[in-house]
Amino acid sequence: EVTRQLIDHLVDAGATLRLEEEVTKLRRLADGTWDVDVRHRVGFGTSTVNAKFVFVGAGGGALSLLQSSGIPEIEGFGGFPISGKFLRCDNPKVVREHQAKVYGKAAVGAPPMSVPHLDTRVVDGKTSLPFGPYAGFSPNFLKKGSWWDLPGSIRLHNLWPMIKVGLSEFSLVKYLMGEVFASREKQLEALREYMPSAKAEDWRMITAGQRVQVMKKDPKKGGVLQFGTEVITGADGSISGLLGASPGASTAVHAMLDVMQRCFPEKFENEWKSTVVAQIPAYGTGLNHDAALAAASLAETAETLGLHAAAQPAEVTA
Repeated sequence: EVTRQLIDHLVDAGATLRLEEEVTKLRRLADGTWDVDVRHRVGFGTSTVNAKFVFVGAGGGALSLLQSSGIPEIEGFGGFPISGKFLRCDNPKVVREHQAKVYGKAAVGAPPMSVPHLDTRVVDGKTSLPFGPYAGFSPNFLKKGSWWDLPGSIRLHNLWPMIKVGLSEFSLVKYLMGEVFASREKQLEALREYMPSAKAEDWRMITAGQRVQVMKKDPKKGGVLQFGTEVITGADGSISGLLGASPGASTAVHAMLDVMQRCFPEKFENEWKSTVVAQIPAYGTGLNHDAALAAASLAETAETLGLHAAAQPAEVTA
């Protein structure tokens, strides 16, 4: 619903929303603009859109598109696809017993995004109870992508960093192998740590989506895992993209502010910054060492979202 409201706002402001289309390639022209090649999913036609600025926010598909652009800033980056799977219960009797989001701790050697959680979800008016995530493997970069996504993304410049990560991150490789080949009973054991009464017949495994774990070149280690998100920007500021896992609400604003500053530095400083500061009073100021400012920020956020105001932090004296 939030996404729908944001898109509606953009359309009302003059943006054009194009659906059932897939961007297949980005090509830089001699005048510095970009030709965006598009495949139509209905009718199977193609078209090209010319743009002065391109932002690649294609989730798991961002790596391949940025590679197609030919910008040197994407060199050294690789990606490994991991399926996000969940045990899901649709039994109304079971779902009614749990009306909360409960988080645990990631297993030893597991990546940060594998933190298990049991939470109620309402989709199209239907309530269900998923538990996960479990990791799976598919070479697709997107849930409905191609089996050639992974092999097609391997280049000479990212092959060594990917190999180095595979050799140095043995605990992660072991975790993924264990997840992929885990039996159903073992999967249910993990669920029963949170819901001991869970019955196998009430739960089915679903693949919620794909995420692409980013690996990048490192001058000391050869290659390292990049957790979180990474903003890639062309030297001339005409193209930018977002790589990484789960670029959701917790990182979206920070990532977009980064893009605005790096791609439009003059406009940001001279035209946009005052508006940003008005909307985000704490912008450019660290909150970790300013309890009063942190409390004010929390209170304003709570008021905007219609939540109960956060409690004021206790004063600490040395």
